[in-house]
Amino acid sequence: MLPYASRQLQEISSMTKTILSQKADHLPTPPHAPQHPTLVTHHDIAVTDEYAWLRDSGYPKVETPEILDYLKAENAYYEAAMAPVADLTDTIFKELKGRVAEEDESVPSRDGDWLYQWRFAAGTQYRRWYRKSAKDDAADWHLILDEPALAEGHEYFRLGGLSISPDGRLLAYSTDTDGSERFTLKVRDLETGKTLPDHIEQTIGSPVWAADNTRLLYRIVNDNWRPYRVMAHHLGDDPAQDLLIYEEKDGGFFVHLDKTQSRQWIVIASGSHETSEVHILPADAIETPLRVIAKRESGHEYDVDHAGDRFFIRSNKNAPNFRILSAPENDPSPENWREILPKSDRDYYRAVTAFTSFLVVEQRRDGLDQIRILSHDGTRDDFITFPESTYRAELGGNAEPDPTQLRISYDSMITPATVFDYDLASGELITRKVQKIPSGYNKADYATERLMALSRDGQHIPLSIVYKKGFKDTAPGPVHLYGYGAYGMGMRPSFSTTRLSLLDRGFAFAIAHIRGGDELGRPWYEGGKKFARHNTFNDFIDAADYLVEKGYATPGGISASGGSAGGKLMGAIANQRPDLWRAIIAHVPFVDVLHTMLDDSLPLTPIEWPEWGNPKADAEVFRYIASYSPYENVRAQDYPPMMVTCGLNDPRVTYWEPAKWVARLRARKTDDNLILFKTNMGAGHGGKSGRFDALYEVAEEYSFILMAFGMAK
Repeated sequence: MLPYASRQLQEISSMTKTILSQKADHLPTPPHAPQHPTLVTHHDIAVTDEYAWLRDSGYPKVETPEILDYLKAENAYYEAAMAPVADLTDTIFKELKGRVAEEDESVPSRDGDWLYQWRFAAGTQYRRWYRKSAKDDAADWHLILDEPALAEGHEYFRLGGLSISPDGRLLAYSTDTDGSERFTLKVRDLETGKTLPDHIEQTIGSPVWAADNTRLLYRIVNDNWRPYRVMAHHLGDDPAQDLLIYEEKDGGFFVHLDKTQSRQWIVIASGSHETSEVHILPADAIETPLRVIAKRESGHEYDVDHAGDRFFIRSNKNAPNFRILSAPENDPSPENWREILPKSDRDYYRAVTAFTSFLVVEQRRDGLDQIRILSHDGTRDDFITFPESTYRAELGGNAEPDPTQLRISYDSMITPATVFDYDLASGELITRKVQKIPSGYNKADYATERLMALSRDGQHIPLSIVYKKGFKDTAPGPVHLYGYGAYGMGMRPSFSTTRLSLLDRGFAFAIAHIRGGDELGRPWYEGGKKFARHNTFNDFIDAADYLVEKGYATPGGISASGGSAGGKLMGAIANQRPDLWRAIIAHVPFVDVLHTMLDDSLPLTPIEWPEWGNPKADAEVFRYIASYSPYENVRAQDYPPMMVTCGLNDPRVTYWEPAKWVARLRARKTDDNLILFKTNMGAGHGGKSGRFDALYEVAEEYSFILMAFGMAK
């Protein structure tokens, strides 16, 4: 494609102005949400909410006709607005689909006597799972789970967990067919192919087998979608009689369930966003009392693995970037913890996996992913060397307790997803698979950079940017900027086949590694949470200004996107600097922060207080959240064109948050720019579930962006 010149970036064509106007000839009148003001008062501060009625009183069921009619009207308006670019959307969808290998399969991974593999068949949206004997190269592969068959007849499908019994005979799996993330657990006999009568509702995550192959541990979610119990089910018994193993009483803690790499211990971890407590249980004696590793202490986060006769602990006690420690199996209490890797300002320890002969520490050094190998006797401390200077690398599936090779997942902004096996003896990286892109991809046609933008308070904000070669010769050009900035979830410089549809049309795509994520360690996260939340928004805006200052973009020549907490970011930057953005896309946006954090009956509110603060209990927190919450700060000003999405069954960001936000934006904004709002009526937080259905939603997003830049032809 021809580069998009600076002069063209400063004006949108008259056709595009018409398409992006809510008064366009082809559009009906935008849906109108009536205002029914509700007054909420806390700490002697009154807040009016005109659209509180959009929350169905029967939630999580949504059955109020007035609400459903409004959401359907918004969907109809969305379809009408996107109709003029239907051909473009179809073109982009074909591009996206053309980069997906219709027939694809994973690299087989060994677990005991078996090799396991998933496969996509041509035309299918979901995987099939297979296994074969690891002892016989000539053995046939056998189908053990057929996702397309399980998904048949459902608008939405998601496999939640898949766990094989220690003897390899039984498969426990869970499925969600409406996006509510409340999974149904079933068990299949892999020798007979029959599904057992055991059928357990309201579960979440992967189940864990006891060593006896007859008992299964699983988590239950309560009415507020909080995982709060671990139960043990004996095959053939009535689930109503299942044994309660653990119940978390604190509404601010979620329960997690896992098994150590050694498979000898079951791990039950309770945690909030800043505090954790781990209990352990022998896998061969689940009826014994739980043992706690370290009692919960506010602000202390830790996790545990096991090998040999020791536990290995990653702890942030007196170490913001964590330390790595070990403790004897017979008494792993904190007074017996022995330090293996000390705290560091440079090294941020993200995970530790304990194999029989060695430890693997996943960390970041100077913000760059590292995988570190340490022998238990202290004679080895190696970093795996990767072929590029900036990349994403992490452990892949490594089921064996004592492998000779490590499975690693790797990619970069210009390198497709790659599966390596790292040979522990030779140090060789063996390439097992490189992502297939059937329509073609030449890495040499693209370039990537790591930039450092200066924030208004003197911090350096990392930016990962990728573009097709030649972009800088004609810059400034169209730029798309992505961000998240919450929960310590760093956005890494990874590869995307979908992104190519923008790059090939002359865009640069940038990721702003803003505070609130953990890209530069735990302090980077702490610098964007609670009373430092404004740093997150400021960093994103400062990153955009930097791209303008350095000649990559022009003012108003940047589109932006984010989802969930990143959708909150989109709402904040739209309120604070609407002039910067050519278009904004907010997926499942968490935009009604104040009212959600005031309502402890909602699924995530209590566990979210450590991240955002509790405005119900603290007037200062109330005022601070009110100062940035996107819904509270919609004002009478011009806003850029915006696309907003949500899922009706989303338990994480409830549908009424974006619905209220869009209604208030329409009522208060002073421009005619288009605001589109689409509700997935049969899905949840992740949008549509099929691999091709999800791509079509990306194609719609890209069409909207191209409309905004006058590039919709």
